[in-house]
Amino acid sequence: MKIKEIWFDADYIYGRDEEGREHKQSLLWYPRLRQANDEERSKYMFGFDGIHWRELDEDISFESFGYEDAEPSALQRFFLTHKEINVAEFARRAGLNPTLLRNYINGFKKPSKEREREILEHLHKLGEELVAA
Repeated sequence: MKIKEIWFDADYIYGRDEEGREHKQSLLWYPRLRQANDEERSKYMFGFDGIHWRELDEDISFESFGYEDAEPSALQRFFLTHKEINVAEFARRAGLNPTLLRNYINGFKKPSKEREREILEHLHKLGEELVAA
């Protein structure tokens, strides 16, 4: 697939491929693009296999527009929007390998439904502790 046209809204980057199909990806995956203004977002180049924003040092592959996880899971969304949480420390507290948790957050690995539920329960417990403090 090759993207020929892109546009944005507050939460997504959209792309139209050479056959006229529309695709979208959450900007949570691309924090520099998410924080960029319209002028910065407009300064891109189409390459052989993706789109490049030189000033933002950001790249998006054409292939990624076809990924099934265009929208982050609840677990991914939490960590992508709460950068103040120390992932390694949270992982240790929850009895997880920090690298594995980072892989879950970044979409390199997918947790089972049970594992995701356990992690979300630990997040809720952390939230309750913070509220009580």
